[in-house]
Amino acid sequence: MTAFDPELAEALRELPAGPPLSAESLPAVRRAMVEANLTCAEAIGDRDLVWTDHEVPGTGVVVTVIKPRVPEPGAPGFYNIHGGGMVVDNRFADLPRLVPLIEEFGFVAVTVDYRLAPEHPHPAPLDDCYAGLTWMAANAAELGFDPAKLVVGGGSAGGGLSAGIALLARDRGGPALAGQLLLCPMIDDRGTSASTVEFAGRGVWSRASNEFGWRSLLNGGSSPYAVPATATDLSGLPPAFIEVGAAEIFRDEDVDYARRLWLAGVPTELHVWAGAYHGFDRIAPDSEVSRAALATRSSWLRRTIGRA
Repeated sequence: MTAFDPELAEALRELPAGPPLSAESLPAVRRAMVEANLTCAEAIGDRDLVWTDHEVPGTGVVVTVIKPRVPEPGAPGFYNIHGGGMVVDNRFADLPRLVPLIEEFGFVAVTVDYRLAPEHPHPAPLDDCYAGLTWMAANAAELGFDPAKLVVGGGSAGGGLSAGIALLARDRGGPALAGQLLLCPMIDDRGTSASTVEFAGRGVWSRASNEFGWRSLLNGGSSPYAVPATATDLSGLPPAFIEVGAAEIFRDEDVDYARRLWLAGVPTELHVWAGAYHGFDRIAPDSEVSRAALATRSSWLRRTIGRA
């Protein structure tokens, strides 16, 4: 049985245990996660960044733009999609990960709220994310970034939705993406891999919670945009960065997605972190493996957007 990294195991022991996601536990889990999220002011602190909220016309989709007070000429753009198993959390969930990237790279960043399942099954979350992406690209000049340097990314469900809108943008002739940053992406509803079985009840994202998330999302039907692992044609997609822990249920589906991207001719970088569970960088940010993972993401971003 795959062991957790010692530093990560120690952090996991200190994490309060919660119930698996279910229809009964969902309202309480939602409230707790939203209450735990930082505000923009708290996450930004004394950094020279500004933020504004916007509603995408005609959609009801709300996004928050966070950027340097004066973006550099040719600044890159980052479109962030939050995680939460398709059923919980909001656009502020990723601020601890997103704000340092904005400061490091000078990103003009947009983080999107999308409707959550089960109240709003597929295609609602995907449609909302795509609407926010097209709005961001269409307003690149006003927002102050170079649309040729637009990266989409997110973790877990946000990684799955990022992969889905990359497919959708390709097929609809939508915004041209410079890259897709997929962090432990949730991309396969079938749940038959060895890692799904091995880590069914270990770590922070169980098989039961995963199955609940997928059932909630796909109640309205499925498509390769909702479940990117089922897409038959992965050619013509933007360069991909895929990161996953070796000790989590998403390991095998993410590794297989990277393999299929390579076969389709898509420049793809894959990192599987030994002993790491789902969301390790958020739970143990000061661990050695988290520091290595953050440095590796930054390296890929520098190479992808052409920053020295």
